[in-house]
Amino acid sequence: MKTKPYRIVFYYLLILIRSFFYLFPYQVGIWVGRLLGRVVFYLLAKERNKTISNLRLAFGEQPSDQELRRIARAVFENYGMIAAETQLVGKIIPCLDRWVDIEGKEILDEALKKGHGVIGLIAHFGDWELMGGYLAMKGYPMVAVARKIYYEKYNQLLIQARERMSIRVIYRDRSPREMLRTLKNNDVLVIAADQDVDSLDGVFVNFFSRPAYTPVAPVRFSMAAGAPIIPAFIIREGFKHRIIIEKPIELTFTGNKETDLVANTQKWVSLQEQYIRQYPHLWVWNHKRWRTKSV
Repeated sequence: MKTKPYRIVFYYLLILIRSFFYLFPYQVGIWVGRLLGRVVFYLLAKERNKTISNLRLAFGEQPSDQELRRIARAVFENYGMIAAETQLVGKIIPCLDRWVDIEGKEILDEALKKGHGVIGLIAHFGDWELMGGYLAMKGYPMVAVARKIYYEKYNQLLIQARERMSIRVIYRDRSPREMLRTLKNNDVLVIAADQDVDSLDGVFVNFFSRPAYTPVAPVRFSMAAGAPIIPAFIIREGFKHRIIIEKPIELTFTGNKETDLVANTQKWVSLQEQYIRQYPHLWVWNHKRWRTKSV
């Protein structure tokens, strides 16, 4: 498979950050990551234009072109900071509580007490890798369902960072039974279900007033294992982060499985949209969220 140019660019930026800026304080590394993200915004015209185009699809004609460009630039700056944080995780671990606050931890604790595991539902929002890492390093059994990145060098960097943060990974092409076993073990099965992946089982739900193809695995796993679906988000606040753990999604059961899949998936997507509207610069707008068309 042909490697996308921006992945190669990001890989060498990561190597640069890890090799050189690891010598400097954490804040300096993150600041440089943000600067490099801005540089990439100007260099990669295709990804920049895709990001601005998707923002326009979502927000309509009200925001000015200048405002959308400002948000798009901030999206790339966030990418740069995520890249820096992923490679500078060794500087985060010794002083984790200095950089990360958490709200709603008691919700996760109560859910795990029931012994059916938890489906941690996340989006590619903020520094989602750091959120999982924080919880894993606090003793929560985190198992992330992930897609293997086809650019192997970058994939290895992610594997190394996740291992340092005690995150276990199941690649999404593995058997669903393996994922269900993690719930039987009372682990937190982390699923990012905010992208259009036509190879996965999904349904169309409303996202920014447009039909968006969305994976239904979290709802299916919840129905099969009795595990609650608990959404979580991470907000970037300068150099710090605030994790917000939401209450479990109250699932609808009408007896019609397909209707319930749509209704319950919509609940998650609607909550996700609320956060993205409030913090648009923290989501991955260069992803083609409305690529798959409904018949």
